[in-house]
Amino acid sequence: MSEPTTLTVEDGLARLTLNRPDAYNTLDRELAKSLMEAAVRCAHGGDVRAVLLTATGNNFCGGGDLKSFHAQGDGIDGHVREVTYYLHAACSAFARMDAPLVIAVQGAAAGAGLSIALLGDLVYAGESAFFTMAYTAAGLSPDGGSTFMLPRVVGLRRAQELTLTNRRLTAAEAVDWGIVTAVVPDDSLQMHAAEVARKLAHGPSRAFGRAKRLLVDSFDTSFESQMELEGRYTRPVNVGLRLLTKASTPARPSGSMAEAAM
Repeated sequence: MSEPTTLTVEDGLARLTLNRPDAYNTLDRELAKSLMEAAVRCAHGGDVRAVLLTATGNNFCGGGDLKSFHAQGDGIDGHVREVTYYLHAACSAFARMDAPLVIAVQGAAAGAGLSIALLGDLVYAGESAFFTMAYTAAGLSPDGGSTFMLPRVVGLRRAQELTLTNRRLTAAEAVDWGIVTAVVPDDSLQMHAAEVARKLAHGPSRAFGRAKRLLVDSFDTSFESQMELEGRYTRPVNVGLRLLTKASTPARPSGSMAEAAM
């Protein structure tokens, strides 16, 4: 039996792949637990500077494995709670890690699949991709942090529509709604996402982490409080600034942030 996820780390880039293609990469207990373990490894591994999350087969993730849930009989409640525990631990690790998370979505991102996609810092969708909450269609309430992330990404009214009607968004609509960074042709999706992730893996991972936290904190702080938080990070950033200055050639020093980004 193949592993439910695969994880490799090379040159700062962790490549994490959901690997249940014959079951739409749906989350059963084994996949959820494996995802949690891989997420914790990515979040706390000192050698990980960026994470690329992909999936084998034609679909990213079809949500929870309802067939495996119902197979538990009277033990279904405890089983679902266990799967949810693993999923939530994985989502928390992804959300709080310094390393940027790049996600490539093909086919279905439904239920927990959409919840996971919402955690990406950069999310690329193939032209065939579609996104749907799907939870209430199965008689379930949302999980995976989607009720936190979705209103912040698309706004409350759109989050209510997606949650209550299970509307299916195309990849183009997902870009328009802010769920996806960009749409990429299906045949170049994986290559494009990997190229972006490799570039991030060679970037300033600590600065990335601070920037991610500042953006998330901004929803719960005042303008002045947000600037105070930015100020707290100024001194650590100076370390990276000194390294950047030392790395610049004498003939062409990085005299501006615009030049540094080129």
